[in-house]
Order: sequence, then structure tokens, then C-alpha cells
Amino acid sequence: MTSALLTDLYELTMLEAAREAGTASRRCVFEVFTRSLPDGRRYGALAGTGRVLDAIADFRFDDADLRYLRKAGVLKEETLEHLADYRFTGDVHGYEEGELYFPGSPVLRIEGSFENAVLLETVVLSILNHDSGVASAGSRMTTAARGRPCIEMGGRRVHEDGAIAAARAAYVVGFASTSNLAAGAHYRIPVAGTAAHAFTLLFDTEEEAFRAQLASQGVGTTVLVDTYDVEAAVRTAVELAGPQLGAVRLDSGDLGEQAVQVRALLDSLGATATRVTATGDLDEYRVEELKDVPLDGYGIGTRLVTGGGHPAPGFVYKLVERESADGTMQPVGKRSSGKATLGAGKAAYRMLVGGRAHAELVLPGEAEVAEFERELTAELTSGSANPDWARTSLRPLQTPLLLAGEPVQELRAPALVDAARTRHAESIAELGFSADDGPDGPVAIPTLTDGMEAARILR
Repeated sequence: MTSALLTDLYELTMLEAAREAGTASRRCVFEVFTRSLPDGRRYGALAGTGRVLDAIADFRFDDADLRYLRKAGVLKEETLEHLADYRFTGDVHGYEEGELYFPGSPVLRIEGSFENAVLLETVVLSILNHDSGVASAGSRMTTAARGRPCIEMGGRRVHEDGAIAAARAAYVVGFASTSNLAAGAHYRIPVAGTAAHAFTLLFDTEEEAFRAQLASQGVGTTVLVDTYDVEAAVRTAVELAGPQLGAVRLDSGDLGEQAVQVRALLDSLGATATRVTATGDLDEYRVEELKDVPLDGYGIGTRLVTGGGHPAPGFVYKLVERESADGTMQPVGKRSSGKATLGAGKAAYRMLVGGRAHAELVLPGEAEVAEFERELTAELTSGSANPDWARTSLRPLQTPLLLAGEPVQELRAPALVDAARTRHAESIAELGFSADDGPDGPVAIPTLTDGMEAARILR
């Protein structure tokens, strides 16, 4: 199956009407952004960009697609003939995958003719909304974990293809591994997993189950100890494996209280290196509550893969600039209440002071960027500048991804994911947050659309 039918019908009917009106070939600039963050979210984490590029490359109407559209009777034959030759030949610029975003951040800019670019709206938003929803929740979870490894294990709580994408997004924002073998195979994400309660229940006694697991997987395995009696299970596991037992897992009950008791018991039995891990309906808030508990890792599923209560960040795909009848490019935008759009294709920068993020600069046109840079230069040479000016820099956020429809850089999927993981860690570090601040708070930095306004915050 191609990605061409991963779209809404109105994209094709708009293309048909524009072709008939003679406006389909007008040059256009579309931007992907979100108007706000969910309450309490300090930032969003961008994921899915690599998958978007794959989807654009595969956006072809094959014979089966065209047969379906003919049978559906929703388009004219001339339009179907046009779609048979469709290829995206425009340019795509965007934030690097793993980057943080804020309200108004133009995480993707698509430039091309109207008929070339309008068709991509649904598939682009489908991927970015899903993957960034998972990544934004997952980033909060890894922050709350304070360096303790987190395992993604939500494949049973989401669509089978979504499970692979969710594992990928979780790894981008710092999860150490996944239980999903398909994600491991495709993206080379480390995989983890040992045994569930069903394995223990298969045997006549818990001891028999532990013996079988240890014989098969070795003493470094993780033993699930809450099927019957936790204390008895821990004692049995250490008796069978010795102090080299890899880990024990708690999946129910009062995890905080049990973890303290289990840690003390393991230490008393000489298993001081045996880790204690926790699973069971965890999210960033529960992980935060467990911050002072002697746990060595977390397995997180449902709340991660469903976006932590916010499964779609609200990304939209909006036309912000288009060619007029006289051939000039003109900013365009909605004026409707609550959904107004700032026209013009925009350049985006992270304003850093001493390496710390202070603002998201989203400036319409190169003139605004040049204005800010002139102001910065003037202040630095005035002799009376605020010391912050000397430590101020602009980090460009947009990079070319496709030019004339061709990828700027050919990277295998695992390499893309590893690069995104690095970018996310670096961007989080720029915020200068402490995990002790807690998951919720105001939006971390303002989004500014005026270069002079950006200059004023340094005065």
C-alpha cells in the first residue's frame, strides 16, 4: 500500500477545483505548528519527522489507488490522470527530530505549488501528531525518572502499527529499550522482556517457575515477584539464583512501600546488586512520586503510548504564503477568532543566553531576522550593553530536509533515530530545568514574532 490514500478527500477535491480554476500551479508555503500546549506542559517534543519523509517519498497513486478512486466516483478522469503522475517536487524545511517546540513553532515548512503541497496535509499531521504526542509525554517521564532507565511496553494498548511508531518516539526522548520486537528490528532499538504472571501460573509452584526461568535465561534475568506473596518470592528467587540475581519486578500494590521492603530484604540476603524495577499503570506523576524510593527502573505502557492524556498535540497544516496573480508572493492567514494565523513563511531560532534557552524567535521573513541581528550588533558595540547581550546567540531551528522533492541527506532509519535522541537530550539541557521542578509548570520560554520584542527582553 502506498501512502497516497492516507489523506482526506477534500485535499483531492481542492486540487481538482484549483486545477479547473487555473490556480493549482501557484507557488505556496504551508507551515505545520500548534497554537498551544496542553495545560501544565512546559514544552513539546517533536517526533516522527523521519517517518514523514518516508511517507512523502512513498506518496504515489498506484493502479490500485486509482481503481479505488474511479470506483468511488469522487473525482473526474482528468484529475485521476494527473494523480497517476503525482510526485512531490517541492522543498521541505523543518526542526530536527527530537527538537523541542512551543506554541507557534513552525516545525515543518512545505513549499511548492498548491497542487503539489496540499495533498500532504493529512499524512503529515497524522504522523507528527501521533509521534509527538507520545514523545512529549515520554520526555516528561524520562525527566521524572532522573536517569533511571525506562522501558517502553505499551504495544498491547495501541494499534499494532502505532505500537512501532510509539516505541520509536519513546526511544527518541530517552527511553532505554522497548518490549516491541518489530520496533527493535526496524529501528535497532534495544529490546527487553523476561516473563509475565502467566509463566508463573503455568507451573505447580512458584519455585518451579523460577527454576525454569533461571535455567533458560540465566541468573541475570528479571523475576516477577508479585504473583502470590512478594516476600516469599524474593526469598525463593535469591535462594535459587544467589546474589547474582539480575532484578526483581513489582507490578501491583503499593509500589513505593513494597520497593523499600524488597530492597531491604534483598540487601539482607546478600543480593545487594540485584535491581528492583516497577511496572503497572505508571506515568510521569507516579514516577515523580517514586523519586525517593529505591527503584532502579520503570516499565511504562498505556499512559506513554496514548500521549499521557493528550494523544494529539494539535498540529495544524496551514497555508501562510501564496503566489498572487501578478507572480509576487503574498502572506495569507486566517482572521477567525481563536484561530488567527500569522502570514508569511517564517524563520525560527532558539535565542540562547549563556547557552540557556530564553525565547523561541519565529520571525516572518528575512527582514525581521536582519533587524534583530542589527540590534544585537549595535548593543554589543555601544559600550554600555547589558552583559547578557554578549552571551546571546541565535540557534537556527530549521534545516533543509527535502529540496526539489529529493532528500538532503540519506540516512538509514536507525541512524535517524539515534540523531534525534541526541538532539532531544541537547535541547532539554538548554532549558536548564531540574527534575525537582516537577512535571507541570508554565510554558518554558515565550514565542516571539517580533525581532525588536526579542531585543527588549535582554534590556
